[in-house]
Amino acid sequence: MVVSDAPARYDVVGIGNAIVDVLSHSDHQFLEAHGLPKGGMTLIDSEMAERVYAGMGSAVEVSGGSVANTMAALAMLGARAAYIGKVRDDDFGRVFAHDIRAAGVDFDVPHATDGAPTARCHVLVTADAERTMATHLGACLELGPDDIDRDVIASSRITYLEGYMWDPPRAIDALRIAVAVAKESSRTVALSLSDPFCVDRHRAEWRDLIEGPVDIVFANEDEMRSMYEEPDLDRAVARARGRCPLVVVTRSEKGSLVVTADEVHEVPADAVDRIVDTTGAGDMFAAGFLHGLVEGMSLPNCARAGAAAAAEVIAHFGARPETDLRPLVAAATTKEARA
Repeated sequence: MVVSDAPARYDVVGIGNAIVDVLSHSDHQFLEAHGLPKGGMTLIDSEMAERVYAGMGSAVEVSGGSVANTMAALAMLGARAAYIGKVRDDDFGRVFAHDIRAAGVDFDVPHATDGAPTARCHVLVTADAERTMATHLGACLELGPDDIDRDVIASSRITYLEGYMWDPPRAIDALRIAVAVAKESSRTVALSLSDPFCVDRHRAEWRDLIEGPVDIVFANEDEMRSMYEEPDLDRAVARARGRCPLVVVTRSEKGSLVVTADEVHEVPADAVDRIVDTTGAGDMFAAGFLHGLVEGMSLPNCARAGAAAAAEVIAHFGARPETDLRPLVAAATTKEARA
């Protein structure tokens, strides 16, 4: 996969739901009582958001959002990163904006001055480290075409799209504009499938995207099987192979598959002494992988960079790194030279 070397202001611009995560330990009974499918992401209204929040145990509130997490990690790795997402001019919105800018990411979308509050995601982590998400999108629903800075898209080597964004109707229009501008500018478009339930909702359009303007697709095993309605992962990957230039499939402890029309690379996961919380693992993998691409690494080394970043985040509570990713990625990507 070749990323254009044409002059660019940014390496990666991400477009996603700007969310503040509310993380808490939970159990299966709580999930069942609130009708939340374990391991999935459920969109909830403001009334249910209040019920879930009231019933949660002690919580930690941190800036989140899948693609926002990826952008923050990319900036930590030294990439020039920008972010497009919508928040309200409330306390959570100000916290989100402060945190992503403090991470080194450019974020210039105007805050909404009325309407729904800044989005929040209740992240419920069970004893097996699986995370279940109940998300109130709030101000995210207001992101629209006017929030897409065409100059930013045109001057970014990669535009990275969050699959969750395909739920709000106005956001879909915004993403279509971003894709069109990126392709007109001979830039690379990457798409995260985000969640198998998202795939179920948007399968037909996403197949068209994967087999059309999208250059890179990130998916886990469940998402890829859902996309092609194949119970066998190999058959699902074969359906995408050659239709999308680069298919990246994460497989938890089994590592990842990196697939092009001509090559298939199986890259192992990094060993972790104790998995604490899988929240953000896919986001960090994408950050490491995209970092590798813009640095011109081989595809296996891109996956090693992703695995190193993912291993850091699952070893602690929360979806963003607590230690510097750069030495971890540097150590992981020297393995190719030693092999």
